[in-house]
Amino acid sequence: MILTNLPRTLSIAPMLDWTDRHERYFLRLISKHILLYTEMITTGALLYGEQKRFLQFNAEEHPVALQLGGSEPDALRQCAIMGEDWGYDEINLNVGCPSDRVLSGRFGACLMAEPELVAEGVAAMSDAVKVPVTVKTRIGIDHQDSYAQLYHFIQSVAGAGCKIFIIHARKAWLKGLSPKQNREVPPLRYEVVHQLKQDFPDLQFVLNGGILSLEAAQAHLPALDGVMIGREAYQNPYMLANADKLFYGDDHPIPSRHEIIEALIPYVEKMQAEDVYLKHISRHILGLFHGVPGARRFRRYISEHAHLAGADAEVLRQALAQVKVL
Repeated sequence: MILTNLPRTLSIAPMLDWTDRHERYFLRLISKHILLYTEMITTGALLYGEQKRFLQFNAEEHPVALQLGGSEPDALRQCAIMGEDWGYDEINLNVGCPSDRVLSGRFGACLMAEPELVAEGVAAMSDAVKVPVTVKTRIGIDHQDSYAQLYHFIQSVAGAGCKIFIIHARKAWLKGLSPKQNREVPPLRYEVVHQLKQDFPDLQFVLNGGILSLEAAQAHLPALDGVMIGREAYQNPYMLANADKLFYGDDHPIPSRHEIIEALIPYVEKMQAEDVYLKHISRHILGLFHGVPGARRFRRYISEHAHLAGADAEVLRQALAQVKVL
């Protein structure tokens, strides 16, 4: 089923090594509606690797978007078709990652310097699939960070069929800063994203970068079309517990942290039957009790036991016992 009107008011950022299918299933136990993104998957990995390994996901994850890394239009077209065939609700192009690896591969933030090439890739994907094709980008790179240059980039890519832009409100330094530093050192400039919305009112803009609470996200709405939260949602996932009510008007009972783990256990048992190790799932839940008495004991128990041979869902039950029911 193709979701033509995705609930993108609130979304979780694609994060390399973090937003895999196990993390996304876990987050879906907290929120029914937030839009989830895969880690960035390169076109080369899909064209020359094992599709199932990279594209398999759980039906419960919907709505879920596939983020691609690449620049060659035909490769992007082929991979977008794969993503749609596997059932993803959106195809997103990464034009924001600043690492050396993506620079050498000619994808990520360096593509901001080549808006025409990005436009070609977007056009190739948009012509090939029915699901939305979106772009996640920065507000600039290196010394190419004027508003006029950003305006030209958006104008060029929108002309190729992209109507939805996720903007990380920092520029990226391609040389001199690590990926971690690029998430922290360049100053946040939310006003730039708000200006883009004013200048391109017919496009949708989702703000990303430095959002640490649902209240902070609300502050940017309704001036923008959505807000994307990254690492804070990973490190403190229960911050999302009230998201469905605040952003989507869904008054369903909010599950407790203990109930979330109890709901995760059947999934763990299912995955273990498919030879998935507990540690590959449990690493994503360490922040669930952030700020709650007993959180450190919870984390320690999982860290000390989930990697052991034969570790199973009982590790999660014992970890829960380290924390009082609130």
